[in-house]
Amino acid sequence: MIRDPRAGKPATRRQASGRGAVRVTPPAPRSRPRLSFSLPAMNGLGMRLQQVLWPLLLVALGMGLYELGSRLWPLADRPIALISVQGELQYIDHDAVQGVIQPYLQDSFLSINLRGLQSDLAAMPWVAKASVQRVWPDQLVIHLDEQLPVARWGSNALLNNEGRAFEPDEIARFADLPQLNGPQRAKQRVMQQYQQFNRLLRPYGHGVAQLELRDRGSWFLTTQDGIQILLGRDNVVEKMQRFLTIDQLVLSERREQIARVDLRYSNSMAVAWRTPANVD
Repeated sequence: MIRDPRAGKPATRRQASGRGAVRVTPPAPRSRPRLSFSLPAMNGLGMRLQQVLWPLLLVALGMGLYELGSRLWPLADRPIALISVQGELQYIDHDAVQGVIQPYLQDSFLSINLRGLQSDLAAMPWVAKASVQRVWPDQLVIHLDEQLPVARWGSNALLNNEGRAFEPDEIARFADLPQLNGPQRAKQRVMQQYQQFNRLLRPYGHGVAQLELRDRGSWFLTTQDGIQILLGRDNVVEKMQRFLTIDQLVLSERREQIARVDLRYSNSMAVAWRTPANVD
């Protein structure tokens, strides 16, 4: 207890109220002083020296890189030690492939003309696609995709599954393939139509032996059992479906007697028989 000497009464200790609180404002942060540098202005002589030095430095750098490359090149380049030919090759002659590669073996691993070798390989009759790659440090990998013969085209060529013609050396052994004919510009169209007809005929026991697109746009088809089908120019798929429907209903039992079916009519067809037949 503290006694107030003026009042003669004891004074009690009181808690500080909010009215007596003092708000302290923190000092404002000092902004960092800005630094500024001043470079001496380059005079005319300095600018000229700079214009001369930069080209000299570039020339020196280029000469250094050339010298380094000339020293490393003999270490990296070497004769080709191994050539690997990959692919499922059934018709491509291995000796013919070796004959194409042989002239390029005079070059080294880095100097060989890959584009030239790839182009020469792709020009071989049975090669559909060729690729050539370097494999460090002294190998070449050659991948060959072989042509897939689907049909004969004319008398000297075969067609692959994309309708592209190629001429192998021996075509006689492919006499069992279907015979396709037409204008040269229409090879892909004929191939596509052949594939479509084949898909329609096979479930019914037929197959395409010959297909011809004539100059006026008419289609002539011969089945594997020797029936000639004249389809005309328009709506050939619908006409073929009409023949298959009637074949299943009426003609299937007399199929070996049919010589020709003419589907060039809009809603009917005509049948020519090999021998006279009694049609009920």
